[in-house]
Amino acid sequence: MTLSVEHDLPATPAETPAIAPRRPSRLVRSLRRYWQLYLLLLIPIIWFIVFRYIPMANAVIAFKNYNPIDGVWGSPWVGLDNFANLFRNPVFPRLVGNTFLLAGYTLIASFPLPIILALALNEVRLRFFTRTVQLVTYAPYFISTVVVVSMTILLLSPRVGLLGRTFSFFGAGQVDLLADADFFRHIYVATDIWTTTGYSAVIYLAALASVDTSLYEAAKIDGATRLQKIWNVDIPALLPTATIILILGVGNIMAIGFEKAFLLQNALNLSTSEIIPTYVYKTGILNANFSLGATIGLFNALISLVLLVVVNGVSKRVTGNGLW
Repeated sequence: MTLSVEHDLPATPAETPAIAPRRPSRLVRSLRRYWQLYLLLLIPIIWFIVFRYIPMANAVIAFKNYNPIDGVWGSPWVGLDNFANLFRNPVFPRLVGNTFLLAGYTLIASFPLPIILALALNEVRLRFFTRTVQLVTYAPYFISTVVVVSMTILLLSPRVGLLGRTFSFFGAGQVDLLADADFFRHIYVATDIWTTTGYSAVIYLAALASVDTSLYEAAKIDGATRLQKIWNVDIPALLPTATIILILGVGNIMAIGFEKAFLLQNALNLSTSEIIPTYVYKTGILNANFSLGATIGLFNALISLVLLVVVNGVSKRVTGNGLW
């Protein structure tokens, strides 16, 4: 006879699930992994904060009657009086017009040339010739603006300049192009093209170097000519880069360079060479009217911001590419 004994065993409690340790956030993991790169990035960030963003607080003098003795925050508040005086200034429309014309002319004339140069160099198979052209076109970018202006003045001098001697040789007499206001913009744009085309072409050459070679092979198999390959492969590859450069160029229209315009300026071409940056220098620094100078600079920055936002929006709708 078999006896079975049942033992009352205690109920086994349900096993408590183990709590997984909380993983650090993606930002924390990135900081731990690439802390050396973030450390290098910290230096330019500090520079921008100290020399770019903190000084923006002093733009408040555009709304004050600034007095160096009282300081930025101690000067009396005048509201929008400085802006009203600026808009009532009879010189103001001419300043805005000259700035837009000079900057727009520079952008329109200099924007397509680096693209054309990059496409042409990309088609050349003789490497020595390509490197020589790159060197010749890239080197002027490193020449100082003062040196470029000095070379331009010597070249265009009616007495000792090469161009002046050429005019005299053909019986045109001594022609001083820098004294003619109608030629100022052409001279400015020509020197800008000479100094920046080679540098800008390097950016487009880098974009062309990243094109998939299989696209060229497919175009060759399909019997595409060289122009068809450029139109259907190279230009689409350059379009995103060209769009961003164009947006930045339009955004910097009002921030056209001060140095070259001021150095090429004289009393005879003042009607076309006087632009907003040169007027700010003369008004704010030489005449010590700091409030009006800050007002013009703030107006300049607002126009640049509006242009940047508008052009970026148009580019996003038309091409799908933009800064944001």
